[in-house]
Amino acid sequence: MSSVAVLTPESFAEHRSGLKDQEMTGCVPEDEAYIPTYLEAFPPLPEKGAPGEKTGEPASAWGGKIRPIKASVITQVFHVPLEERRYKDNSQFGEGEEAKVCLDIMQRTGAHIELSLAKDQGLSIMVTGKLESVMKARKEIVARLQTQASATVAIPKEHHRFVIGKNGEKLQELELKTATKIAIPRPDDPSANIRITGTKEGIEKARHEILLISAEQDKRAVERLCLEKAFHPFIAGAHNRLVQELSQETGARISIPPPSLPRDEIVITGEKEAVALALSRIRAIYDDKKRKTTTISVEVKKSQHKYIIGPKGNTLQEILETTGVSVEMPPLDSGSETIILRGEPDKLGPALTQVYAKAKSVMVVEVTAPAWLHRFIIGKKGQNIGRITQQLPRVHIEFTDGEERISLEGPTAEVEQAQAQIQEIIKDLLVRMDYTEVIIDQRFHRHLIGKNGVNINRIKEQYKVSVRIPQDSERSGLVRIEGDPKGVQLARRELIEMVQRMENERTKDLIVEQKLHRSIIGQKGEKIKEVRDKFPEVIINFPDPSQKSDIVQLRGPKNEVEKCGKFLQKIIADLIENSFSLSVPIFKQFHKNIIGKGGANIKKIREETNTKIDLPTENSNSEMIVITGKKSNCEAARDRILSIQRELANIKEAEVAIPARLHNSLIGSKGCLVRSIMEDCSGVHIHFPSEGSGSDKVTIRGPVGEVEKAKKQLLQLAEEKVGGGKKRLKNGYKDVVFLTISLPRCCGLPLQDDVVEDSMVVDVRHHRHFVCRRGQVLRELAEEYGGVAVSFPRTGANSQRVTLKGAKDCAEAAKKRIQEIVEDLESQVSVEVAIPQRYHRAIMGPKGCRIQLITREHEVQIKFPERDDSLEIGDPEAEFVAPKCDIITIAGRAEKCEPAKAALLALVPITEDVEVSYELHRYIIGQKGSGIRKMMEEYEVNIWVPQPEKQLDVIKVTGLVANMVRAKQGLLDRVKELQAEQADRALRSFKVILSVDPKFHPKIIGRKGAVISQIRKDHDVSIQFPDKGDEQQDAIVILGYERNVEEASQAIQQLVAEWQEMVSRDVHLDPRTHARIIGARGKAIRKLMEEFKVDIRFPQPGSDEPDKVAVTGLPEAVDNAIDHLLNLEEEYMLSVTETETLAAYMKPPSRYGGGGGAGVDDSSGGPAKGFVVLDAPWNAAGNKAPDMSSAEDFPTFGMGVAPKQASAWGPKKF
Repeated sequence: MSSVAVLTPESFAEHRSGLKDQEMTGCVPEDEAYIPTYLEAFPPLPEKGAPGEKTGEPASAWGGKIRPIKASVITQVFHVPLEERRYKDNSQFGEGEEAKVCLDIMQRTGAHIELSLAKDQGLSIMVTGKLESVMKARKEIVARLQTQASATVAIPKEHHRFVIGKNGEKLQELELKTATKIAIPRPDDPSANIRITGTKEGIEKARHEILLISAEQDKRAVERLCLEKAFHPFIAGAHNRLVQELSQETGARISIPPPSLPRDEIVITGEKEAVALALSRIRAIYDDKKRKTTTISVEVKKSQHKYIIGPKGNTLQEILETTGVSVEMPPLDSGSETIILRGEPDKLGPALTQVYAKAKSVMVVEVTAPAWLHRFIIGKKGQNIGRITQQLPRVHIEFTDGEERISLEGPTAEVEQAQAQIQEIIKDLLVRMDYTEVIIDQRFHRHLIGKNGVNINRIKEQYKVSVRIPQDSERSGLVRIEGDPKGVQLARRELIEMVQRMENERTKDLIVEQKLHRSIIGQKGEKIKEVRDKFPEVIINFPDPSQKSDIVQLRGPKNEVEKCGKFLQKIIADLIENSFSLSVPIFKQFHKNIIGKGGANIKKIREETNTKIDLPTENSNSEMIVITGKKSNCEAARDRILSIQRELANIKEAEVAIPARLHNSLIGSKGCLVRSIMEDCSGVHIHFPSEGSGSDKVTIRGPVGEVEKAKKQLLQLAEEKVGGGKKRLKNGYKDVVFLTISLPRCCGLPLQDDVVEDSMVVDVRHHRHFVCRRGQVLRELAEEYGGVAVSFPRTGANSQRVTLKGAKDCAEAAKKRIQEIVEDLESQVSVEVAIPQRYHRAIMGPKGCRIQLITREHEVQIKFPERDDSLEIGDPEAEFVAPKCDIITIAGRAEKCEPAKAALLALVPITEDVEVSYELHRYIIGQKGSGIRKMMEEYEVNIWVPQPEKQLDVIKVTGLVANMVRAKQGLLDRVKELQAEQADRALRSFKVILSVDPKFHPKIIGRKGAVISQIRKDHDVSIQFPDKGDEQQDAIVILGYERNVEEASQAIQQLVAEWQEMVSRDVHLDPRTHARIIGARGKAIRKLMEEFKVDIRFPQPGSDEPDKVAVTGLPEAVDNAIDHLLNLEEEYMLSVTETETLAAYMKPPSRYGGGGGAGVDDSSGGPAKGFVVLDAPWNAAGNKAPDMSSAEDFPTFGMGVAPKQASAWGPKKF
């Protein structure tokens, strides 16, 4: 039986390398594809024989180097001697601490652990699982089951980082591999000893690995050379060319600190020989320059230094390149003007000439121009000034806000040209432009601007002028008009006319119930549009429905506002008159007849009576038809509808006179009594007059027989009510009788024979006292005196006889009590108190609680007059000429009326003036009146603020004396708060306009506004950037406290200065390392940019220079970042090379030229022929090629398949 060999990637690579050595040259022509035979492509496996047995067959092409594939699950066995065991108690082996530890390790690592005890009492441990799980489990087993030893190994401090590796990966790998714990001292610890803890065997392995790493690093060298900073330019050379040449020649990396960094240390790294060679070359340059050079010092104005330095220091490099002289500049933040030139004596002269030439190559000139002309000089979107800067790009033009000067900076010749052009523009503008200033009260500014700027934009376009209206925060009334002289004057005249019209305006408030607002406005605003068209100069404002306000505001010319107000009041009166509503009960079956064919009947009634008639829906159980309109019209429509019903059915209508005082008792609780009658008499409707009407007429409508029946029951129920007897209610299928029995306090339970009827005389003028308020006094008498029924004559009968019916003793007691009440009424007086109507509501209090308290305490009656709404509500001091509206009547005993009058007068609010500056009124009122409402509710007073047009410095407070002190103090406290806020706002309104090149604006804003948000937060300021299309695109406005604004301005200027000093350099990095340098989602590159404070830009895909990476930042930071990037490239390239090498072995190109491994050449572009071999078994007669999708021909490892038939492959061997 043949043995089965298993391939691993390593053995396959070795096999392929062996085949490569056996080149098959000369057997296949170059222009033809080589087709192997079946035996060449699939050499037979060697037969398994006895050891040392030699077969006569030749060795196969597979060779003897094939190694088995490594399984994903591995097993490791190791032994722990008795002396190294941590737990030595064998009495409970398999149940003690060792078993618990192993169980815990198995759960944490996922590996399978088996323990066994050897004869020498040592512990044998077998760990099975995936490689990573086995390594972790082994490390924990050694740490927890085996006694630990420790040792130290000393290697140079600079080699420690190589033991740790990137992100500690090397150290973790070493600890897993050796099952030890390795402790490396911290960078700030001077010790070089590394401590290793673990088993003796593990310690030796770890020590060996660490020493190997250190030995590898010993081959490299690092030298730090301290040379005077002044000689660094000579070593670096112009544009760093000399140091780059040195690096290329020696192979060492040389790092020279940038000029801005005050360090004199030069670092050289690389192989020892390369470092030594570079070190000797640098020392030679330094010694040569130290011996030959000398220095001279010159004074140059500080403002000219930047021209000597040049952009990114290029000018200094040019001087060094052409003359070999180094120019040393003082720091920009230093006040020194001394410049030092260092070089050979014969070259200092030409260098000095160049320095002076560069310093004087730029001049600064100021051009005088009125500040208001600046934006016209700049032009719309910078057109004018843009033409100059395009022609003369090296000239910098700066406008200073509020100053009458323009600064020009650049080469002398170009500055002179720019100066001439700007002066020409100024001269032309002064001839054809003018401006004027108008003082307009700030309260009119928003009206001048109009809604969405419609008014001011019309003036600008019509007269071709620019109008500047100050913001509210500026507290200024100065309006500036600029443009064509004629247009300026016309615009000025129109603005003044608009202001005069507005000064003549008046504002009037109409009190209109909110429910009428929608009717006044009409559907889609049609009705109010008619009013506005009739009075076009009047602005009519309705309150928002959510405010629940009744005030409609009119604003416009005085006469027009009055006319409009009267017109609206007439509309309101008509609406109120037309809002009368009447309900008519009509049997459901007759509704369709009232509507008529196609709605003809109902439409005719509506048109002839001018009413609105609403019928219930067909599915509704309601029989009520609602008529709305004028009262007379509604009644006419009702009669028309009822007549239709009478014509259609035998309907009768009867009227019954029942005293109004009995109506409520006849109706019953929730209408239960009258409803029972209507249910008993089917089809009958009983209609009682409205409460308070005084009418005794009750209408009964329905079928003839049922109306009489209902009338009889109603009269019977009324008699029972008058007699105080029983009430009968038909409910369901049986009569329920309610019997009222009252036990008097004066006597015992009366017998039927003891009931008497008596009478007494009571003056007619006192009758109202007993029957008013639904007969409350009579009800009290009946309850107190055993249900005595007291009957007063009907109103208008002019009879003084009062009848009492009940038990004899109770009737006598009730009679006596009535006499007492009459005597009390006889002694009563009426006192009139004159209090203005506007205070009546305040005196009553919420739900009349204050008046109720006075009436209870003093036992009096207080009557308020009817309200007269025709009076205009306005100034609290306005005199009212309608005394009837002001008279309050107090009725009661004389001795009690006076205290009641005093109590009533005490409730009359007083009015006091509080001095409050007009400017603070709108802040006290608050948004939509919220502020003033809150104060009125808190102090229970009324606060009146004068109209804005009056500009009075007073606020009137009206309320009770007790509340006035608190209200005034609260108002004054609020004034103090507002004055403090006003002062604070003034301090916060300090403004600075900073001119910054627009190219720096995105950087100042930062990513998602991070930078500018931080500046705003740190300095508590508001920073505004120009909008697109603004004339001054470089202006940044900063608002806030003066100190904060200055600090924020300095912070922005400092950022801009730093960005101006920044340089951009390119570094070439292998594109294969870009992805690793950038990291997942750019995390690594962002961290690198934050660490070095630089910006790093990688090339876009498809770039011409895919290895070019741009680094931008301060010179020193850029150099450091580039060094770090090169280090990363070197580190990553090792990994890349290793990966590519492995990939080349794992997937080598085909020996036969095909891209797929073992097929014919497909370079012609024709269809692929697949894998072709000669003399294959399936090519023989009667055989066919194997089916690659068949599990039988290509079985899966470990799964047996029953053979169906013999195949060309021969017998199966599994």
